[in-house]
Amino acid sequence: MFKKIFSFKLLPLVLALLPLQLSAQGDMSDVEIIPHQLTDNLYFLEGQGGNIGVSIGDDGVFLIDDQFAPLSGRILDAVASITSEPVRFVFNTHYHGDHVGGNANMADAGAIIFAHENVRDRLSADYTRDNMMMSAEQRRSLPVVTFPESMNFHLNGHDIHVFHLGPGHTDGDSFVYFTDANIIHTGDVFRTNAYPRVDTNANGSFYGIVAAYEALVDISNADTRFLPGHGVLSSQADVQSQLNMFHTISNRVKNAIAQGMSLEQILDAGLTEEYDDRWGDPTGMLTAIYSELLRM
Repeated sequence: MFKKIFSFKLLPLVLALLPLQLSAQGDMSDVEIIPHQLTDNLYFLEGQGGNIGVSIGDDGVFLIDDQFAPLSGRILDAVASITSEPVRFVFNTHYHGDHVGGNANMADAGAIIFAHENVRDRLSADYTRDNMMMSAEQRRSLPVVTFPESMNFHLNGHDIHVFHLGPGHTDGDSFVYFTDANIIHTGDVFRTNAYPRVDTNANGSFYGIVAAYEALVDISNADTRFLPGHGVLSSQADVQSQLNMFHTISNRVKNAIAQGMSLEQILDAGLTEEYDDRWGDPTGMLTAIYSELLRM
């Protein structure tokens, strides 16, 4: 009834991932790290890679993610422009290089790195895939404190609740909730510049992303601000709007499968046509939905 999933129609998905890989290798000399203030002592840094959350205060600097290694000096300079305190803590929202690439440099600067346990496992597996031994730099980049479900920080006057909701963008996604400030850094599960990206090589799940959005809506309110892994500061209404879109698209794919359509036919059917100008190429998302529905 169903055809093979692979098709040359998946080529755009492969090509879409190439800029991220190439950017880790390419020239970043023109990248500027721009601080944006959220509260008296909460900021985020915009550069090339995931948005970096920054908490400053007498307890030292707490960073959420650290982009690419070549940018570490500029990231530290940007931090120094808003505080004289050192970077003491780095939290990785997941294991992708545009969020953890600066880990070794931050560790060298004295930071302790935290993450979900799957982040350390996946980085370790990547580092030893071709070589049995990690390099010294790779070892320094590994999180040294990990957790399975949730943990709390009490720093710089903030109560920070970190929690994992299961596989979504990857299987190591974490959300960082500054409960007193009502701000949530979502990593790449929530993003505002593209359709959701499901890393199937890291046990990612479209329906896990949907469940995470539902949980984020449940724990938030109209005043909550969401800092996405990529994109702009957003509201609960923005999260709900995307969630509504996901349900609409998912139901369309489900109906198409019930009609006996293959993945190739679904990709040609224009099921996301009214959203594509805003969100881009839907190939990866539709492929993930199709594959997961077949397994249900």
